[in-house]
Formats: sequence, C-alpha cells, structure tokens
Amino acid sequence: MTTTSRHETPGRTPSAASASTGDASRRGPGQAPRTRKPGPGAYPWAMSAAIAIAVLGTALSLNGVFRGWAWLVPAITTVCTVAMTLAALRALRAHSLLTTLGGLVSLAFILAFTFFRQQSIAGFVPAGETFDQFGKFLKRAGETLVSETAPVAPNAGIVFVACASLGLVVVLIDALAVPLGMPATSGLGLLAVLVFPATIKPQGAGLLGFLAAAIGFILILGCSQWFAPDSRLPTDNARGTGQLKRSMVIGAVALVLGLLLPLAIPGFERGTFPVGSRLNPWGVSNGLNPMITLGNSLRNPTGDGRITYATSSTAPVYLRSVTIDRFDGDTWAPDDREASRRLGPGRMAPDYPLPSDLVRQLTVVDTGQFTSPYLPVPYAPTAVNGLSGRWSWDPETLSIRAEDTNTRNQQYTVYSALPTLTSALLSQDNARPTSISQDFIQLPSNVPDIVKNTAKTVTAGANGNYAKAMAIQDYLRSSQFSYSLQAPVQGGYDGNGMSVLADFLEQKSGYCVHFASAMAVMARLAGIPSRIAVGYAPGHSTGVTVAVAGQEPLPEFEVDARDAHAWPELYFEGVGWVAFEPTPSRGVVPPYASEPASAGSPSTNLHDENLTPGSSTPQPSASAVPPLAGPGVGTGTSTGFGTVLYVVAGALLLAVMAASPRLVRSAIRARRLKPPRAGQIRSGGGAGPAPSGDGPALAWAELQDLATDYGIPPVPSETPRHFAARLRNSAVLGASAAALAGAADETAADNAGQQAVASLAGDFERQRYGPPGDPAANGAAEQANAAAARIVAVRAAFRRNASWIAVLRADWFPPSLMSRWFQLLWSPFHWLGGILAAAARRVAASSQRLFGSIRWRR
Repeated sequence: MTTTSRHETPGRTPSAASASTGDASRRGPGQAPRTRKPGPGAYPWAMSAAIAIAVLGTALSLNGVFRGWAWLVPAITTVCTVAMTLAALRALRAHSLLTTLGGLVSLAFILAFTFFRQQSIAGFVPAGETFDQFGKFLKRAGETLVSETAPVAPNAGIVFVACASLGLVVVLIDALAVPLGMPATSGLGLLAVLVFPATIKPQGAGLLGFLAAAIGFILILGCSQWFAPDSRLPTDNARGTGQLKRSMVIGAVALVLGLLLPLAIPGFERGTFPVGSRLNPWGVSNGLNPMITLGNSLRNPTGDGRITYATSSTAPVYLRSVTIDRFDGDTWAPDDREASRRLGPGRMAPDYPLPSDLVRQLTVVDTGQFTSPYLPVPYAPTAVNGLSGRWSWDPETLSIRAEDTNTRNQQYTVYSALPTLTSALLSQDNARPTSISQDFIQLPSNVPDIVKNTAKTVTAGANGNYAKAMAIQDYLRSSQFSYSLQAPVQGGYDGNGMSVLADFLEQKSGYCVHFASAMAVMARLAGIPSRIAVGYAPGHSTGVTVAVAGQEPLPEFEVDARDAHAWPELYFEGVGWVAFEPTPSRGVVPPYASEPASAGSPSTNLHDENLTPGSSTPQPSASAVPPLAGPGVGTGTSTGFGTVLYVVAGALLLAVMAASPRLVRSAIRARRLKPPRAGQIRSGGGAGPAPSGDGPALAWAELQDLATDYGIPPVPSETPRHFAARLRNSAVLGASAAALAGAADETAADNAGQQAVASLAGDFERQRYGPPGDPAANGAAEQANAAAARIVAVRAAFRRNASWIAVLRADWFPPSLMSRWFQLLWSPFHWLGGILAAAARRVAASSQRLFGSIRWRR
C-alpha cells in the first residue's frame, strides 16, 4: 500500500508509484535505487489557464473605456502568451524566480511582436528603435488620457498600455498563487483591473466584468485547492467533508451582501475618484481641462470651480481658456507650439491682420479655487496685468499658459479688443485664407462618409464662407438636434473623435463638445479654417459691483463648472477668428450670427437663465417651462418609490448586519450538534456536517464557546476535566447560590446543567483518550442527540443565572465569534507586521555581517 504525503508536489498521480515499482524490478541486485522526482503534472497548465481566464474575464469590464472590441484580440494574445510561458517553465521545474523572469521576458517579446514588429530584431526581440517607438506610444497614451473621455478610440498607444498592464497582472497573480502559496491574495490583481473602469466609466465596471472576475477568482482558488490542498484541512484533497456546503454558504452570503450594499451605499459621485471621472494631471478636480472634464463639469450638481469677473462690456462675455486646433481623427487636442510661444502677457498681438475698427473692453477676473494651466480670459486679449508667476502665450491662438504656476487664487486685469462684426462684413470674405497656418484646415483621412455627406448637403447652395458657416450653425441648432448630457454616455459616444462625431450625427443628441466638434469639422470640409475654444459660457450676475480705477463701477458675474462650454471659431480673412454658437439652448448666439431660424430643442441644463447684462435673448415664460420636481413636490412617483426602496434596502442591510453574529453563531451550533446520517455512519465519508466519530469533540467545542459567550473562556493550559470543574463551580451554573445556602442545600445549583457539563466532559475524554470504537456500534446518532440535549440544558442554566446584559451579549454579540472575526480582520496587519519584522531582522543581520567584515579587514 502506498501512502502519499500531504506535502508532495501537486499533481503527482499513483502512476508515479507504479513506475517506480517497475524500475525496481528492472534493477540488478547490486544496483543502487534511482530517485525520480515526481513531475508537476497538470497543475501548472491548469493554474495558468485559470489565471488567463480570470484576467481576460476581468478585462471585459474595459468595454466602455475603449470604444468597440478591437483591443480585445491583442489583449488575448498577450495574456495567453504570458500565461502559457509561465506554465511551460513551471512544467520544466524551473526555479520560481526564473519562472517569473521568464514571464516578464515573454511579455516583452509578445508586446514587441504585436506593436513594434518592424522596429524589433527578428520581429520580436526589442532593439533601440523599439524603445524609441515605445516612448511615442507612451506619449500617445498619455495624450489620450488627458484629452479624451471614455469611451476612447483604441489607438495603438492606449491599447499597448492596456496589454502591458494585463500581462503584468498575469505575472503578479501567478507569483501570488503558486510560488508564494497565497492564491486568495490573487484577487488584488483582478481588483486592480476592475478599479480602472470603475473610476473611468460613468456606469462603473459593469455586471459582466464583475461576474467574470468573480468566476475567474473562484477558478484560481479551486485550481489551487484541487492540486495543492491546504495542509490545515482535515483531508488532503479539495473534496473534504462538508467543504462544498461551506463554500456554497459563504458564496451565498457574499452574493447577498454584494447585492444589498450598493442599494444602501450611495455611488462615488464626488471626491477624488468619482465614477465616470478622469484622473486630473493638473491638480484638484475642479479645474477645467481641455475637452476632458466638460461632460462631468456640466453634470456636476455642486458647481465647483467658481470664477468671478467684472466687465465693461455690454455684450455677453465668454471666458476663453484654451484653443483646441489639432485634430488627428481620434481626438481634438491643444497645440501649445512650444517653439513660437512668447513669455509675458503684458503686451499681446496676433500674427494675423485685424481691422482698424476695434471695440476695446476691460475685465477683472478672480479665479478663486479654479485650477488649470490655462488662463481664462475674454477674447481677444491685448494685455493681462496682475498675474503671479511666469506665463507664456501663443501668437496663433492668444492662449495663455502657466510655466511654473497655475490659475489657483489669481486676480488679474484683462484688456481685450474685438472688431465690430456684422453679417454684411463677414459676407464680403469669400477668399481662401492665406495669413494663417494651413494646420487649421487640415483633416485626417478617416473622415466617415456620414460627416462628409452631411457637410456637403448642408452647405449645398451656400455662396461664400459666411453663408456656409451659417448653414452649418442653423442645421445644428434646428429642431432635429437636442441638447442632452446623458444621451452620449448612454449611447457610448461621449468623446470628440471621428467615430464619436459619426454617432452624434446619427443620434442627433449631445452637448457642447459634440456640437462644436461637428461644426469645426464640417467647416474644414467646406474649406473654412476652424478650431474649438474651451472655457465658460456667459455668467450670472452676483448683484454687486466692483470698483476699478479710472472706470465706472463694473457689474460682477460668476461662472462655475456648470457653465463649462466649448464653441467653434472660424477664420475670416481680414477679420480674424469669429465665434459661432451651434449648441442649442446653450450660451448666447452673437448678433452677427443670428437669423430668424427655428429654435432648437429645449435644454436639459437649466443653468442658463439671466445670462449676461444687456443680453437680448428672450427668456421663456413661466408657463413654458415646467417646474422642477423637488423632494415631496409634484407627483414624482418614481422618485418617491426610489427613496422608499433605498430606505427599505438600508433598513434590511442594517438588520442583516445587526443579526449576522447571532445567525452565524446559531448556524455553527446547529452544524456541530447535527446528528450524522445513516449512510455516513456506515461509510465514514461523504458530505455531511462532520465525521461521525467527531461528535463528542464538536459538542465539547460548543460547550467551550458557550462558556466563552457567558464570560468563562477556557484556559489553554488546563485539561478538559479541570475546565469542566471550574465551569461547574462558577456562578453561571448557580454554584455561588448553592454555597451561600449551605452544603446541605444543593437544590439552588442547576443540577441539570451540572450533570450535562460532567457528561460532555466524560464523552470528550473517552473519545479523545479512550480506545477507538465503531461509531455505528456505539450509536453515533444517539450520542449526537444526547449531546444536543445536554448543550440545551447548559445553555438554559446559563440564561437563568446570568444577568440580562450577559444574556444579550451572548445572544447578539457572542464573544466566541466576535473574537474570531477580529482576529480575521487583524490577520493581514499581523501578516504584514511579520514580514516587516523578518525584513528588519535580515537587514540588521546583513548590516552586522558587513560591519564585521569591515572591522576584520582593518
């Protein structure tokens, strides 16, 4: 008979023993036996497959961060290559460190083969050109993170970063699950993948990604336990007695809590990492960054990033922060033109000619807590005074950018000048612009047909650049389009790339980013130079005035994140850049671009009332705008039902949490005292509460926990007999009352409880220290029933003699269970402390050896 050790290499099968027996029969009588190390078997391949399934399943949550599924094929290739390399090295019995290094090398090879094939040696070995291209890919990925909103187009840079990250997660999970022997901690790698879409996508990680991650995590745990079972288990395989039932109970409890918690806990709608946010590389999240936080700013109900300004202008004032003029088909982005930037905005002038008839105005701005590298100013600035720090400006766009500071807590005065624009003046320009860069008219090669056809149809019959611009603006402001902050998010086209623009023209619903991008692209298709300005729409009066030297008191206005806006600017030769307003129900259409056209659809953003002084935009009557339904106002059945649902869910969650110690303690007691089934008694195996011979031990464990709940915990050094004697002489069994009444009066003590404790102790001693017996012959079921009755008697005696506070604590917050939970919560910190202490000891020992060698050399 061959006995397999619990600590054998996972995956060894009985065939190894038979093979060794055959080798012994073939050896001669004088030959020494050869030792053959057992092979790892299927364990490395099964574990690598489980890890690959887990990582790829979790990566499904990235759908919505990336647009479409084009990124999935390289991700599958990368994950499977790394996972199979790790499995092959482990099957060849390579050292754990070499296996991990091999996985990293295979990751580098597959990334080079997938993304840098032409720049690599033999198509997969990284070379010098590979690292140059690697830097370009990282820069492209960084630009995507800064200038795009989810879902982003899966360009090569961002897909490369995603594949590299997933490959590193595979190596991390493999190291945790196999050589370190901590498969449960492998969930940290899967969690790292889930956190990214949870903080980026407005709808969170999604049900599909969460379920795939859970299934993959279970596969890793199951594979580890199947091939390398924990030595602390009562059996050497994953099919131990009652293990399936316990797993199902734990999984069911975790599933219920996972479904109830989101109903009671509000979403991460604000803070450092709100759902649907983008990581802000310029500081706090209340700044305005180009084409990235506009949607979130508009959806922000708190209105962060408040800016106040006072102006001498009687026309609506747009605060322009940055110009977006570089478009590569995937995204609009600012071109800072580092080579041509000039320091000091004390005196500014554009590189293109302006008419002599200019209207000059003065604006005093206080940015408050608004934080951005770009300075919000009215267009077109001629000088800015009062700034702190170093600032530079671009002659092409007049955008002002910080060099060593930001806009936070800046107070400054802006002098600006604009030509007097009329429709007649703009209609005179029909020439192709020659005084500005041709970059403002270039388009990528991937313009969708719907964009080309729409631009051609809309501008058909329009003579001149102004007529074409008005045709595009009127088309976008017509009743065919509607202003919506939620439709792009729900439709998956919340961004500014070409594919997003195509989806927008099909759905005909979006917000300022989509309208501005559509007009800018269609204007370039019509031969008109265009760009996008990002900043703030005209503000709201604060009701106060600001005194400025040499000026009449200026009225003050304010803007915040809800006024964030993007609008197109088109270039007309001899006039300069001219702003248009294609977004319906947003901002103010300038007089030169106003025509008696049909109004656009109503806006979902109601932050546009009382826009600017002197604004001639008619305000809707009170009867035209339905009142907003507040708490307790109107019929609002869905809102009321949602509130009731949240309250009920919260109450249920609190009730479950409060009752969980009692429920768990009762379940443990029932499991310990449940009698074995008849088939289990005969065979001694199968599923069930516990092996039949363990009945007295389980009853004794229940007695110890019961005594702990009522304040008499067992001492590790005492024997079962001593503990039983101490328990029988305690007050919880009425011993003190019997002592006070005298030795002759023993009725005060709980005789039933005393006898039950003595019987439980005797049964445990016979089971633990006596000769083994046949459970069926000894009546295991009858013993279990008797033990349950004795526990009931002891518990009843405890409840009679204990105070009501002790009974309440034992029932609802049992110390025997709470102490285990606290130990479980503290175990990660204890484990980390042990690692740190061991590392400190090794560092100290190394230091001692080093200093000793130095002294010896001296």
